[in-house]
Order: sequence, then structure tokens, then C-alpha cells
Amino acid sequence: MMEFESAQQFLKGKTILVTGATGFLAKVFIEKLLRTQPDLKKLYLLLRASDSNAATQRLHDEIMGKELFRVLRDKMGADFDSFMSEKVKAIAGDVSLVNLGLDENVRNKITEEIDVIVNSAATTKFDERFDLALSINTMGALHILNFAKSCPKIQAFLHVSTAYVCGEATNEKVVKEEPIKMGQTIKGNSKLDIQSEKELMEKRMKKLEAENVGEKAMTSAMSDYGMERANFYGWPNPYVFTKAMGEMILSTYKDNVPLIIIRPSVITSTIKEPFRGWIEGFRTIDSIIGGHGKGTISNFLGDPTTIMGVIPVDMVTNCMVAATVIHSINQDLENFVYHVCSSSRNPIRLSNVCEFSNLYFSKNPLTNKTGSPITISKLRFLSDLDFQTLLIIQYVLPLKVLNLVSNAFFHVFEDWYSIDDKRVQLLIRMAKLFKPYLFFKAVFDDTNTQKLSMITKMENVEFDPKSIDWTDYMMNVHIPGLVKFVIKLFPKL
Repeated sequence: MMEFESAQQFLKGKTILVTGATGFLAKVFIEKLLRTQPDLKKLYLLLRASDSNAATQRLHDEIMGKELFRVLRDKMGADFDSFMSEKVKAIAGDVSLVNLGLDENVRNKITEEIDVIVNSAATTKFDERFDLALSINTMGALHILNFAKSCPKIQAFLHVSTAYVCGEATNEKVVKEEPIKMGQTIKGNSKLDIQSEKELMEKRMKKLEAENVGEKAMTSAMSDYGMERANFYGWPNPYVFTKAMGEMILSTYKDNVPLIIIRPSVITSTIKEPFRGWIEGFRTIDSIIGGHGKGTISNFLGDPTTIMGVIPVDMVTNCMVAATVIHSINQDLENFVYHVCSSSRNPIRLSNVCEFSNLYFSKNPLTNKTGSPITISKLRFLSDLDFQTLLIIQYVLPLKVLNLVSNAFFHVFEDWYSIDDKRVQLLIRMAKLFKPYLFFKAVFDDTNTQKLSMITKMENVEFDPKSIDWTDYMMNVHIPGLVKFVIKLFPKL
């Protein structure tokens, strides 16, 4: 069993490179490291920017300036800026480029210093352009792995993936914490060749460029192409498809690099650290809660029995810290894939989320533009829809808060409406994008994560989902945090 002091001791004097540092999860991880171990030697943050000055500006605007850092700022007082300047260095780079697009002098310097790499860079749009998703989520993983191999002191390479690389998992009740084998597909209809997929993508791009299509048409075409390729192999969208291919590359070609793959499910606001309820933007379930609180949604399309793998973001970062320490100490560990979620040992269902939303906004209504309280309707689930309901959905409910419909809906909808109707196309597209997650039929095994929690037992590094009281968290932490940090700050969302 590892004591907290040994974890602090391990992190002391370490140099860590973090990619995707402006992302929600990465920011919480960075704050955790700086607050709990101020004796870190250096945090290098790889940021997409034209030069070092632009990267530094992004560091100040998109990371250090966030309220997330208020506890550390209060703790350091007048020394905060000098502390951050000493410990944190923004470097301009891009994971989609060979050698991360780093200046040669910078690359040569930091490779000699780095002890740990945390790759959190990703594009997470479900319908992202295939060329962008492939370059960041798949080839980016390869570029960072090759960079890690050039770091002589490397003790851990932690890659943030997603639990949903499993696809829709319609034939499995439990999704195991296992690496994805190279070429493995969900449908099993043919072997996946990543290089071939890259070449096909480039061929499609050249064809579109030769046709002189505009940027908007190019984006739409490449998004559709990504969906086509993902669906061909059994994945629901290009996001999880390209993340799965990234995992294949890492697991197959890691050689002696001490690899860790973290697979969170539905990440939500902080449950404890650095303070309760911090969140940035609408996460997956928050579009339901936010739309409901604003009174713009009352009929919700989904399966109320679906188990949501909700997990607070600080529990994910705690698991990241624990895994980094354990795998650095013992680089021969066979298990290196960790599901960080609650679906297996402390499940919360979609119906529970909606019940909490009903209860919260009934007691704490939001106000409209005139300052009057918004009266909400109780959320109702719809799954098998008739034509009359379809009319209500198309013309009454705002499209931006419509999340999901069943397969039966697709057929009826296409029978009654012209497929050229842009509203119809948008509605069907949104429904298909969210269907795999709100009708998800499996749970995620977290045996490896549970074992990690048991052997570490580090103070302030809690990530056991059984400790979550869902009523307290949803009613007193998450929904209030959503209201404070998202809805009130960005009322148009």
C-alpha cells in the first residue's frame, strides 16, 4: 500500500509534459499537480499557437485566468504569478505534426528533462471532419508516442482516451478493461488498416479539392465521410473511431514506453477539489439539465433505464495521478487500461438524472430576461414515436436541445418528410449522433481501476465511485455548479 507521502515524493522534482492543456480535464489535472506538489520541477504545456508568445498568451487566458485556480491563487497570494512563471512553461506545438511541430532547439532541450507525458489532446466533436479527427486522435497518438521514445528519462506515458471506444456495445453486457488489438473492428466484417484509412482520406480530400468545393462544403463532406468510415467498421462516429485507432497504435508500438490508458466515461463537475461544482461548458448530460432548467425542453428522447457512467472530473484526475505513480514505480505491470466511471459499482440511470433536474429546478427556478422565475414541466421520456409526436418535436421543441430518437423514429420521419428539408436532416443527424450514448446497453468493468484504488490509498487521491452520494452530488454540487459556471456566465448556451 502506497502512502500519500511517497506519491508526493515521487512527483517532487519531476518534469511533466501535458498536451491538450486547455481542455476541461487537463486543466483540473494541472491545477491538482501544482496545488498538491508545488515542488514539481516543471510543467511543460503543449499548446497550438503560432509562436511561444502566442502560446504564453493562451496559457494566461485559457488556463491560469480560470476560476479553477482561485484556491491555488489564494494559497500563494502575491507569489502566485512568480510561482506559475517558474513552474509552468507554455510551448508552441501541435500533436498532429511529426515531432509535435516543435522547434528543434526546444525539442532537444525538453526531451532530456521529461519524466512523465500526459496526452490529453483530442478533438471530441462526434461529427468532426475525418481528416482532423484522424490527424489529432490517431496520428497525434503516434507522434506523441514517438516523442516519448526519444525521452531517455521517461517513467510514464499516460494517454487519455474514452470508455466509448467500445462502440455501442450492443452485444456485450460488460465492457472489459482490455487493449484494442491492431486491426480489430466491432462488426468484424473486415480487418482495419490504419494506413489505408489515412490514404483513403487523403484521396477523398484531393478529389474534393480538385472539384474546388468551398470550405463549408468540404467540412460537411469530410464529416460525412468520417461517419461513413466509422459506421463501416461498427463505431458510431469519427470521434470514438479515431480514438480507438489511436489506442491500437499505442498498444501495438509502445515497445518499452511505460504506457497507461485512462478511459473516462461521462465526465462532470468537481465533487471536491479544488472546490465543489466547478465545470466548464455543457458536458453530455448537461444539455438535458440546462435545457430543462431554461424551460425549453419537457419531452426527452431516450431510454430511462440507460446507466450513465457519470464520474466527477477530479476523480478522473486523481486516478491519473495514482496510475502515473504506480506505473512509474513498477513498469512491469501487465494491466495498463483503466475505466474511470461509475456504471459498474455505483450506477446512476438517465431517469435519475432527470428526476434530480425536476426536483432542483422546481425548488430553484432559473429566471427569464424579465427576472421572472421559469416554470418547468416534468421531463418525460419518448422512445417510440408516432407521426403526431414527430410534428410536435419538429415545430415545438428547439432542435438544439433535442438529443435522441429511436430507430423506429428514423423510418417514420423519412417516410413523411422530404429528406431535402434541412431541418429534417439536422434532426436526424443529431439523433444519430447521441443515440449510442443515451441508449447505451452495457456497463464498464472497472476491476483494474478498483485494484489501483485499493493499492494506493493515497490521501486526497480518491477515485472510488462508491463514495459518491448521487443525491448530494447532483442536488448540491453538480447542478448548482452548472448554473453558476455555465448557464449564468453564458446565458445564450
